Amino acid sequence: MTAEEYFQLGNECRKKGDWQNALANYMEAIELDSESPAVVAKEMLESILNFYNKDAYNP
Repeated sequence: MTAEEYFQLGNECRKKGDWQNALANYMEAIELDSESPAVVAKEMLESILNFYNKDAYNP
């Protein structure tokens, strides 16, 4: 598969809420092409997954 195909597959997985496979596909795309738009997509997805509101956990 090409980097573009992995990127598109990652987008499809992300839309379905399958974030683990989306990240895996983005990483494959980046490995094949370091200039792929998957770089930005991966960073955004990681940012979403790593976000949490500390105030929401304090009563």
